[in-house]
Amino acid sequence: MTEQHYLTQQFEASRQHLHKVAYRMLGSGSEAEDAVQEAWIRLNRVEAASIENLTGWLTTVVARVCLDMLRARKSNHDTIDDNVVEIATDAADNIEAELLQLDLIGPALLLLLDMLTPAERVAFVLHDVFELSFAEIAAILELPEASARQHASRARRRIRGATTAEQDAARQQSVVAAFLLAAREGNFDALLRLLHPDVVLRADATAIKISTANKAKGAPEFAPEIRGADKVAATFKGRAAGAQLAMINGLAGGTWGVNGKAMVAFCFTVADGKIATVNIVMDRAALDSLDIQLINTKNGVTA
Repeated sequence: MTEQHYLTQQFEASRQHLHKVAYRMLGSGSEAEDAVQEAWIRLNRVEAASIENLTGWLTTVVARVCLDMLRARKSNHDTIDDNVVEIATDAADNIEAELLQLDLIGPALLLLLDMLTPAERVAFVLHDVFELSFAEIAAILELPEASARQHASRARRRIRGATTAEQDAARQQSVVAAFLLAAREGNFDALLRLLHPDVVLRADATAIKISTANKAKGAPEFAPEIRGADKVAATFKGRAAGAQLAMINGLAGGTWGVNGKAMVAFCFTVADGKIATVNIVMDRAALDSLDIQLINTKNGVTA
């Protein structure tokens, strides 16, 4: 067996793990695959025989690639200095069990992770989900270990705050219902009142492709990322006519389907009574992974 063949076998054995790491950090299957592929390219540029723990090395590379991608994504929106070290005020306990109990693993957790800075997201995912040590995470972030620990601690506090807000299902449902109504009626001012000023709208590749193909028919123009209340409101104004209120993985959202089969899911996060993020999901595999239950708007129960 040649060295190249051996490396290929070892890389493929680690691919699923690497993809999970990248997907949890990026929230995008295609971007996760890009990060994994970049790790393979970098592996072929080094003296592989000198690497003692190949999976660990690849995980580190994927994490650094994801960090760069997150920083590029949020370069104009980060407000927290990655080099600031604060004194932690909460216990450095693992909250993965709490998230599992709250049914927030999967798409909903990814939406919560979108609220974090790149360093917070990397520290939280690698430590609380994949159990890397803070020493390893500090090396990836190129920060002191205390700083890496603080980023994870700060992420936990922010996620706990968000999960508390998410538990107010009735409040979120009313906000989402009002948003869908305002979108159908083309009420731009109402949409603005319901959206956080820094709201982020993201659409998957399938949604972008379909919206582009149907642009002439008045379909909304989706993009990988649209930021700001004005732009998001303009995207939805006069649209979402067929969208129905639904519970998506336990959170209020919207959906549109054909013959009882969901063709699109609108996943929302609500903070302080305003919509903070909207994710448009049209990828078939992703839709099939979601628990979507229509809400009877007459009595508020799921169908």
